Amino acid sequence: MKFSVAEIAEVTGAEVVHSADMDEYFSICTDSRIITPEDIYLPLWGERFDGHSFINNVVESGCRGYFVDNSHVLSDYKKTDFVLRVDDTLSAYLKIASFGKDRVKPLTVGVTGSSGKTTVKEMVSCVLSKKAKTHKSLLNHNNEIGLCQTLLSLEGDEKFLVVEMGMRGLGEIDLLAKYARPDIAVINNIGTAHIGRLGSVENIAKAKCEITNYLSKDGLLIACENDFIKKYSKTENIVFYNSKSYDILSMDEDSIEFVYKDRNYKLNVSGEYNVLNAIAAIEVGVACGLGYEEIVCGLREYTPIEKRGSRIELKNGALLINDCYNANPDSMKASLSTFLSTYNNRKKVLVLGDMGELGEHEEFYHREAGRLIRNYDVDYLVVIGELSKFISEEAGVKNTKCFSAGDIDNVVSFLKNIVDKDSVVLFKASRVMKLEEIIKKLVEE
Repeated sequence: MKFSVAEIAEVTGAEVVHSADMDEYFSICTDSRIITPEDIYLPLWGERFDGHSFINNVVESGCRGYFVDNSHVLSDYKKTDFVLRVDDTLSAYLKIASFGKDRVKPLTVGVTGSSGKTTVKEMVSCVLSKKAKTHKSLLNHNNEIGLCQTLLSLEGDEKFLVVEMGMRGLGEIDLLAKYARPDIAVINNIGTAHIGRLGSVENIAKAKCEITNYLSKDGLLIACENDFIKKYSKTENIVFYNSKSYDILSMDEDSIEFVYKDRNYKLNVSGEYNVLNAIAAIEVGVACGLGYEEIVCGLREYTPIEKRGSRIELKNGALLINDCYNANPDSMKASLSTFLSTYNNRKKVLVLGDMGELGEHEEFYHREAGRLIRNYDVDYLVVIGELSKFISEEAGVKNTKCFSAGDIDNVVSFLKNIVDKDSVVLFKASRVMKLEEIIKKLVEE
């Protein structure tokens, strides 16, 4: 998406330090490694980097213009055709992205929740794409930068836009909602993710409800029922659903069929928790005017993206379940319950790592996961990390062989000796544990 220098300056309130032609059009680029002469470079900064340090490099590589914020001295950088000074480059990025979205005017769906955000976003996108061209956040690009990338990658003819909104504290979703301005908001659930930062489930709900702060008067909230949502939502136009809203018809390791509001639906994935994810997508579809057949078709086309329950078969016939993108107490329980109740005719192996950001509650929630495991038949439990020892202490199943690993290489060596054609292995942990490296080595070897 391209903008004239005049448009960029007006939208961001930038001081035009130098400009060759205000009517010339450029794209916005924040990555100095892929800059082109058709881009204006917008340097972002964070705790570990400052994009301003690459300005001279991008100018030497052919970039014709750049932003600079007020905390940097302009004389430190090379001169070029366009120089725009702003108070804050991230704020400028958000304003440009929102301006770009206003050009296209897609009906916008914002999705948040303590767990399952990416799954719901993908399901909603599958459903809406049956009606018209739909654009979505890539992977889990759910922060301010990800939002800008999503909005600026609109092609111009989309009818629907689905954006995922994440947070680690109060005020973060409010900022995303301010610039995305969803027409429909989805809160998939309120759980314990980030409870170490926010202190209570009520504060988590308060933060999630910020997604309703910029809904229009006719805007709709679709949410899994929760009293805190009723308390903190800024709209009374709410469609609630809960675990009593559906009936399961059948469920196996490859699919699940259910009834919701007297209609039958099928997902080509396992896990009862996915039914609530699907109901959110169904309600979005209904609100956007889709028919029953369109919604059914969209849900059937949903497949998990990498590290969120995706399945990998090894050459020896063993099945790996890659659910290691992230973990919190709610997603850990959902993943374990589904896995342990589904694969009853195979050798079950759990590879579990630490869950992060639980603060003073960290021991409790890891022990809780262990107590859940105690109720099932498990052949092997492999734990890696300081906190996961509490999982193995609580699991305490007589027939389960436990292995506490010092590092990833130890886990790989152990699994190579026990995993065979009858095995199914679940990998689940917070992202910092990097369990995907174990999967990669098993596949390679």
